[in-house]
Amino acid sequence: MNAHRATGSRTPDGPRGFSRRKRYRIRLRGEDLLLGGRTCVMGILNVTPDSFADGGRYATADAAVRQGMALFECGAQIVDVGGESTRPGGGPRIEVAEECRRIAPVLEALRARGAGPLSIDTSRAAVARAALDAGADMVNDISGFRFDPELPALVAARGVPAVIMHLRGTHETMHAESTYADVASEIGAELQDAIARSERFAVRREQLILDPGIGFSKRADQSLTTLRDVGALAALDRPILVGPSRKSFIGAVLNRPVEERLMGTAAAVAASILAGAHIVRVHDVAEMGDVARMCDAILAGAEAA
Repeated sequence: MNAHRATGSRTPDGPRGFSRRKRYRIRLRGEDLLLGGRTCVMGILNVTPDSFADGGRYATADAAVRQGMALFECGAQIVDVGGESTRPGGGPRIEVAEECRRIAPVLEALRARGAGPLSIDTSRAAVARAALDAGADMVNDISGFRFDPELPALVAARGVPAVIMHLRGTHETMHAESTYADVASEIGAELQDAIARSERFAVRREQLILDPGIGFSKRADQSLTTLRDVGALAALDRPILVGPSRKSFIGAVLNRPVEERLMGTAAAVAASILAGAHIVRVHDVAEMGDVARMCDAILAGAEAA
């Protein structure tokens, strides 16, 4: 993938070393999501008993719904609901029926309470179908449409937006597939392949969002390189989502457990936005919302200078 690497001088790509974010319009159910003017904050809602980040605090439907509404109240523009853990060493996959049982009541209740846009974090077509029927507005697939060929067909038929993430390997091996000659270039090339795969299933390119997959099939140093080079993905001409929240690469740098990674997450979120990310996917919505607003102000000031 050929892309301009920002330098310390003003360039067509962005002012004084920052990446210029192109603006995009993503069609959601009944409304448009405008990306690029200000950073969109996606709140994470894991309704699993074994989440690495929250230890299953929202595994019951009541707790999950309360947290989902709280994320919107804290400033999330989207809430991403996931019913299956993808943490390293998480064990075999749960049954489809169990994943549906976890997510459908939560999505239905959030929709009934007037929640904002909802995303379903799954790589399975059957789960995505149940989620969309329950009120989800978009699909977030960590596999980049590789695990289940019926999923891109479903996305195309429903016309919903989809996040396609960079990932190598299977659900069981994804965290061990970390051999790269040039991590940034290979991520770009493989995301380009994911776009082409999506289009073969008639998924509209203008409904795709790209995620470089921080922490997935990447060692800590590779995740840091990926974060630094987020701006290179602008060459693929799609909005960019980055999800660094509380991940192990932060722990590797700071030697902090999951519950003490707030400031490391803030630094990673700021780096993502200044490098060109349109959406940041985070657990701590209020705090990262402040980070996003500050970075947006810096970018606006740099544009005006």
